[in-house]
Amino acid sequence: MTVLGPRAAQVLKHPAAFVVRTLKAFRANQGLLLAGAVAYYALLSIVPLLILTMIVLSHLVDQRELLQTLGRYLEWLVPAQSAVIVAELANFLAHRDVIGWVLLMTMLFFSSLAFTVLENAMSVIFFHRVAIRRRHFLVSAVIPYCYIVSLGLGLLLVTLVAGSLQAMGQESVEFLGRRWSLGGMSGVLLYLLGLLGEIFVLTSIYLVMPSSRPSLQHALLGALTATLLWELSRHVLLWYFRTLSQISTVYGSLTTAITILLSLELAATLLLMGAQVISSTSASARAASTRRRNHSRPEPG
Repeated sequence: MTVLGPRAAQVLKHPAAFVVRTLKAFRANQGLLLAGAVAYYALLSIVPLLILTMIVLSHLVDQRELLQTLGRYLEWLVPAQSAVIVAELANFLAHRDVIGWVLLMTMLFFSSLAFTVLENAMSVIFFHRVAIRRRHFLVSAVIPYCYIVSLGLGLLLVTLVAGSLQAMGQESVEFLGRRWSLGGMSGVLLYLLGLLGEIFVLTSIYLVMPSSRPSLQHALLGALTATLLWELSRHVLLWYFRTLSQISTVYGSLTTAITILLSLELAATLLLMGAQVISSTSASARAASTRRRNHSRPEPG
Protein backbone atom coordinates (compact mmCIF):
# COMPACT_ATOMS: atom_id res chain seq x y z
CA MET A 1 0.00 0.00 0.00
CA THR A 2 2.84 2.36 0.76
CA VAL A 3 4.08 1.95 -2.81
CA LEU A 4 0.80 3.21 -4.26
CA GLY A 5 0.34 5.87 -1.61
CA PRO A 6 -2.35 6.62 0.99
CA ARG A 7 -4.99 7.41 -1.63
CA ALA A 8 -4.78 4.01 -3.26
CA ALA A 9 -4.53 2.43 0.19
CA GLN A 10 -7.84 3.99 1.13
CA VAL A 11 -9.42 2.57 -2.03
CA LEU A 12 -8.14 -0.90 -1.14
CA LYS A 13 -9.91 -0.71 2.22
CA HIS A 14 -13.29 -0.92 0.46
CA PRO A 15 -12.55 -2.60 -2.90
CA ALA A 16 -16.10 -3.83 -3.61
CA ALA A 17 -17.63 -0.39 -3.11
CA PHE A 18 -14.89 1.16 -5.25
CA VAL A 19 -15.47 -1.34 -8.09
CA VAL A 20 -19.23 -0.71 -8.06
CA ARG A 21 -18.70 3.06 -8.02
CA THR A 22 -16.20 2.84 -10.89
CA LEU A 23 -18.50 0.70 -13.04
CA LYS A 24 -21.43 3.06 -12.42
CA ALA A 25 -19.30 6.05 -13.39
CA PHE A 26 -18.05 4.24 -16.50
CA ARG A 27 -21.62 3.53 -17.53
CA ALA A 28 -22.69 7.12 -16.81
CA ASN A 29 -19.83 8.36 -18.99
CA GLN A 30 -21.03 6.11 -21.88
CA GLY A 31 -17.79 4.16 -21.67
CA LEU A 32 -18.81 1.45 -24.14
CA LEU A 33 -19.86 4.07 -26.69
CA LEU A 34 -16.55 5.89 -26.29
CA ALA A 35 -14.65 2.60 -26.60
CA GLY A 36 -16.50 1.84 -29.84
CA ALA A 37 -15.40 5.18 -31.30
CA VAL A 38 -11.78 4.63 -30.20
CA ALA A 39 -11.79 1.08 -31.64
CA TYR A 40 -13.23 2.23 -34.99
CA TYR A 41 -10.63 4.94 -35.47
CA ALA A 42 -7.90 2.62 -34.21
CA LEU A 43 -8.91 0.19 -36.96
CA LEU A 44 -8.48 3.00 -39.51
CA SER A 45 -5.18 4.09 -37.97
CA ILE A 46 -3.32 0.87 -37.25
CA VAL A 47 -2.30 -0.07 -40.80
CA PRO A 48 -1.13 3.44 -41.92
CA LEU A 49 0.69 3.85 -38.61
CA LEU A 50 2.51 0.54 -38.97
CA ILE A 51 3.35 1.20 -42.63
CA LEU A 52 4.90 4.58 -41.85
CA THR A 53 6.83 3.14 -38.93
CA MET A 54 8.13 0.20 -40.95
CA ILE A 55 9.18 2.40 -43.88
CA VAL A 56 11.30 4.57 -41.60
CA LEU A 57 12.76 1.82 -39.40
CA SER A 58 13.56 -0.49 -42.31
CA HIS A 59 16.38 1.91 -43.17
CA LEU A 60 17.92 1.25 -39.74
CA VAL A 61 17.10 -2.40 -38.98
CA ASP A 62 16.63 -5.49 -41.11
CA GLN A 63 13.04 -5.61 -42.37
CA ARG A 64 12.61 -9.30 -41.55
CA GLU A 65 13.59 -8.73 -37.91
CA LEU A 66 11.20 -5.79 -37.69
CA LEU A 67 8.30 -7.83 -39.03
CA GLN A 68 9.11 -10.70 -36.68
CA THR A 69 9.16 -8.41 -33.64
CA LEU A 70 6.05 -6.58 -34.77
CA GLY A 71 4.18 -9.84 -35.30
CA ARG A 72 5.13 -11.07 -31.84
CA TYR A 73 3.81 -7.98 -30.07
CA LEU A 74 0.81 -7.45 -32.34
CA GLU A 75 -0.48 -10.67 -30.78
CA TRP A 76 -0.93 -8.63 -27.61
CA LEU A 77 -3.22 -6.16 -29.39
CA VAL A 78 -5.04 -8.34 -31.93
CA PRO A 79 -4.84 -11.97 -30.74
CA ALA A 80 -4.77 -14.61 -33.51
CA GLN A 81 -4.73 -11.95 -36.26
CA SER A 82 -1.20 -10.58 -36.21
CA ALA A 83 -0.04 -12.88 -39.03
CA VAL A 84 -2.60 -11.37 -41.40
CA ILE A 85 -1.52 -7.81 -40.62
CA VAL A 86 2.18 -8.65 -40.90
CA ALA A 87 1.60 -10.34 -44.27
CA GLU A 88 -0.18 -7.25 -45.60
CA LEU A 89 2.60 -5.04 -44.28
CA ALA A 90 5.25 -7.17 -45.97
CA ASN A 91 3.32 -7.02 -49.25
CA PHE A 92 3.00 -3.24 -49.01
CA LEU A 93 6.66 -2.75 -48.18
CA ALA A 94 7.62 -4.85 -51.19
CA HIS A 95 5.94 -2.19 -53.36
CA ARG A 96 6.89 0.89 -51.37
CA ASP A 97 8.13 2.64 -54.50
CA VAL A 98 4.53 3.32 -55.58
CA ILE A 99 3.91 5.53 -52.53
CA GLY A 100 3.40 9.14 -53.59
CA TRP A 101 3.21 12.30 -51.53
CA VAL A 102 -0.59 12.29 -51.53
CA LEU A 103 -0.75 8.73 -50.20
CA LEU A 104 1.98 9.51 -47.66
CA MET A 105 0.12 12.54 -46.29
CA THR A 106 -3.13 10.56 -46.23
CA MET A 107 -1.51 7.80 -44.18
CA LEU A 108 0.02 10.37 -41.86
CA PHE A 109 -3.41 11.89 -41.27
CA PHE A 110 -5.20 8.59 -40.66
CA SER A 111 -2.42 7.31 -38.40
CA SER A 112 -3.15 10.14 -35.95
CA LEU A 113 -6.94 9.75 -35.81
CA ALA A 114 -6.99 7.13 -33.04
CA PHE A 115 -4.91 9.33 -30.71
CA THR A 116 -7.16 12.34 -31.35
CA VAL A 117 -10.33 10.38 -30.61
CA LEU A 118 -8.69 8.81 -27.54
CA GLU A 119 -7.89 12.28 -26.19
CA ASN A 120 -11.53 13.29 -26.62
CA ALA A 121 -12.69 10.12 -24.88
CA MET A 122 -10.30 10.82 -22.00
CA SER A 123 -11.76 14.31 -21.64
CA VAL A 124 -15.16 12.72 -20.98
CA ILE A 125 -13.75 10.32 -18.38
CA PHE A 126 -11.80 13.13 -16.68
CA PHE A 127 -14.59 15.70 -17.07
CA HIS A 128 -13.90 17.14 -13.60
CA ARG A 129 -10.36 18.01 -14.71
CA VAL A 130 -11.31 19.53 -18.07
CA ALA A 131 -13.28 22.25 -16.30
CA ILE A 132 -10.12 23.24 -14.41
CA ARG A 133 -7.63 23.55 -17.28
CA ARG A 134 -8.03 23.11 -21.01
CA ARG A 135 -5.21 22.24 -23.40
CA HIS A 136 -4.29 24.49 -26.31
CA PHE A 137 -5.53 23.08 -29.62
CA LEU A 138 -2.04 23.17 -31.15
CA VAL A 139 -0.75 20.94 -28.36
CA SER A 140 -3.60 18.49 -29.03
CA ALA A 141 -2.68 18.51 -32.72
CA VAL A 142 0.99 17.75 -32.05
CA ILE A 143 0.51 15.02 -29.40
CA PRO A 144 -0.56 12.24 -31.85
CA TYR A 145 2.54 12.71 -34.00
CA CYS A 146 4.78 12.77 -30.93
CA TYR A 147 3.25 9.45 -29.96
CA ILE A 148 3.87 8.06 -33.45
CA VAL A 149 7.55 9.00 -33.21
CA SER A 150 7.76 7.58 -29.67
CA LEU A 151 6.15 4.29 -30.69
CA GLY A 152 8.55 4.05 -33.62
CA LEU A 153 11.54 4.53 -31.34
CA GLY A 154 10.06 2.00 -28.91
CA LEU A 155 9.66 -0.55 -31.69
CA LEU A 156 13.28 0.02 -32.73
CA LEU A 157 14.49 -0.50 -29.18
CA VAL A 158 12.35 -3.60 -28.67
CA THR A 159 13.60 -5.07 -31.97
CA LEU A 160 17.22 -4.64 -30.92
CA VAL A 161 16.60 -6.08 -27.44
CA ALA A 162 14.49 -8.95 -28.80
CA GLY A 163 17.27 -9.85 -31.24
CA SER A 164 19.72 -10.08 -28.36
CA LEU A 165 17.32 -12.20 -26.30
CA GLN A 166 16.71 -14.55 -29.22
CA ALA A 167 20.45 -14.94 -29.71
CA MET A 168 20.74 -15.73 -26.01
CA GLY A 169 18.02 -18.38 -26.40
CA GLN A 170 20.26 -20.28 -28.79
CA GLU A 171 22.98 -20.53 -26.18
CA SER A 172 23.27 -22.95 -23.27
CA VAL A 173 25.16 -23.19 -19.99
CA GLU A 174 26.85 -26.20 -18.44
CA PHE A 175 26.45 -26.78 -14.71
CA LEU A 176 27.17 -29.90 -12.62
CA GLY A 177 27.86 -31.88 -15.74
CA ARG A 178 24.54 -31.05 -17.35
CA ARG A 179 23.79 -28.67 -20.21
CA TRP A 180 20.88 -26.25 -19.75
CA SER A 181 19.32 -24.45 -22.71
CA LEU A 182 18.54 -20.75 -22.35
CA GLY A 183 15.66 -20.91 -24.82
CA GLY A 184 13.00 -20.97 -22.11
CA MET A 185 14.59 -18.06 -20.28
CA SER A 186 14.68 -15.93 -23.43
CA GLY A 187 10.97 -16.61 -23.98
CA VAL A 188 10.15 -15.48 -20.44
CA LEU A 189 12.26 -12.36 -20.85
CA LEU A 190 10.54 -11.52 -24.14
CA TYR A 191 7.16 -11.85 -22.44
CA LEU A 192 8.24 -9.66 -19.52
CA LEU A 193 9.64 -7.12 -21.99
CA GLY A 194 6.26 -6.91 -23.69
CA LEU A 195 4.44 -6.70 -20.35
CA LEU A 196 6.64 -3.88 -19.08
CA GLY A 197 6.28 -2.11 -22.41
CA GLU A 198 2.48 -2.38 -22.14
CA ILE A 199 2.49 -0.89 -18.63
CA PHE A 200 4.84 1.89 -19.73
CA VAL A 201 2.73 2.84 -22.77
CA LEU A 202 -0.52 2.83 -20.78
CA THR A 203 1.02 4.92 -18.00
CA SER A 204 2.25 7.46 -20.55
CA ILE A 205 -1.22 7.61 -22.14
CA TYR A 206 -2.87 8.28 -18.79
CA LEU A 207 -0.29 10.96 -18.02
CA VAL A 208 -0.38 12.74 -21.39
CA MET A 209 -3.85 12.34 -22.89
CA PRO A 210 -6.00 13.96 -20.13
CA SER A 211 -6.10 17.77 -20.31
CA SER A 212 -4.96 17.99 -16.69
CA ARG A 213 -2.35 15.41 -15.81
CA PRO A 214 -3.10 12.97 -12.96
CA SER A 215 -0.38 11.94 -10.54
CA LEU A 216 2.14 9.28 -11.51
CA GLN A 217 0.82 6.97 -8.79
CA HIS A 218 -2.73 7.20 -10.13
CA ALA A 219 -1.56 6.72 -13.72
CA LEU A 220 0.43 3.65 -12.69
CA LEU A 221 -2.58 2.26 -10.81
CA GLY A 222 -4.78 2.68 -13.91
CA ALA A 223 -2.10 1.11 -16.14
CA LEU A 224 -1.70 -1.90 -13.85
CA THR A 225 -5.48 -2.37 -13.76
CA ALA A 226 -5.85 -2.16 -17.54
CA THR A 227 -2.86 -4.45 -18.11
CA LEU A 228 -4.14 -7.12 -15.75
CA LEU A 229 -7.64 -7.06 -17.25
CA TRP A 230 -6.26 -7.13 -20.80
CA GLU A 231 -3.93 -10.05 -20.10
CA LEU A 232 -6.87 -12.07 -18.80
CA SER A 233 -9.11 -11.00 -21.69
CA ARG A 234 -6.41 -11.66 -24.29
CA HIS A 235 -6.05 -15.29 -23.28
CA VAL A 236 -9.83 -15.70 -23.26
CA LEU A 237 -9.99 -14.25 -26.78
CA LEU A 238 -7.27 -16.60 -27.99
CA TRP A 239 -9.11 -19.58 -26.53
CA TYR A 240 -12.41 -18.41 -28.02
CA PHE A 241 -11.05 -17.78 -31.52
CA ARG A 242 -9.22 -21.13 -31.61
CA THR A 243 -11.90 -23.38 -30.13
CA LEU A 244 -15.46 -22.02 -30.12
CA SER A 245 -15.65 -19.20 -32.63
CA GLN A 246 -17.82 -19.65 -35.72
CA ILE A 247 -17.28 -16.07 -36.80
CA SER A 248 -15.99 -17.04 -40.25
CA THR A 249 -19.27 -18.82 -40.98
CA VAL A 250 -21.22 -15.65 -40.25
CA TYR A 251 -19.02 -12.94 -41.74
CA GLY A 252 -17.12 -14.79 -44.48
CA SER A 253 -14.49 -12.56 -46.09
CA LEU A 254 -15.08 -9.88 -43.45
CA THR A 255 -13.92 -12.20 -40.68
CA THR A 256 -10.46 -10.65 -40.28
CA ALA A 257 -11.79 -7.08 -40.04
CA ILE A 258 -14.54 -8.08 -37.61
CA THR A 259 -12.13 -10.06 -35.43
CA ILE A 260 -9.62 -7.20 -35.29
CA LEU A 261 -12.41 -4.72 -34.52
CA LEU A 262 -13.68 -6.95 -31.71
CA SER A 263 -10.20 -7.14 -30.19
CA LEU A 264 -9.72 -3.38 -30.49
CA GLU A 265 -13.15 -2.76 -28.97
CA LEU A 266 -12.27 -4.85 -25.92
CA ALA A 267 -8.82 -3.25 -25.64
CA ALA A 268 -10.31 0.26 -25.87
CA THR A 269 -12.92 -0.60 -23.23
CA LEU A 270 -10.25 -1.75 -20.79
CA LEU A 271 -8.07 1.25 -21.64
CA LEU A 272 -10.90 3.62 -20.76
CA MET A 273 -11.75 1.49 -17.73
CA GLY A 274 -8.23 2.13 -16.45
CA ALA A 275 -8.84 5.85 -16.95
CA GLN A 276 -12.09 5.53 -15.01
CA VAL A 277 -10.19 3.84 -12.16
CA ILE A 278 -7.87 6.87 -12.05
CA SER A 279 -10.82 9.27 -12.09
CA SER A 280 -12.66 7.37 -9.34
CA THR A 281 -9.49 7.18 -7.23
CA SER A 282 -9.04 10.94 -7.54
CA ALA A 283 -12.70 11.48 -6.61
CA SER A 284 -12.31 9.26 -3.54
CA ALA A 285 -9.20 11.18 -2.49
CA ARG A 286 -10.99 14.53 -2.86
CA ALA A 287 -13.96 13.29 -0.86
CA ALA A 288 -11.70 12.00 1.92
CA SER A 289 -9.79 15.29 1.96
CA THR A 290 -13.05 17.25 2.24
CA ARG A 291 -14.21 15.10 5.15
CA ARG A 292 -10.91 15.62 6.97
CA ARG A 293 -11.14 19.39 6.53
CA ASN A 294 -14.71 19.42 7.81
CA HIS A 295 -13.76 17.37 10.90
CA SER A 296 -10.74 19.54 11.67
CA ARG A 297 -12.64 22.81 11.23
CA PRO A 298 -13.54 24.35 14.64
CA GLU A 299 -17.23 24.71 15.36
CA PRO A 300 -18.55 28.28 15.64
CA GLY A 301 -19.44 29.74 19.02
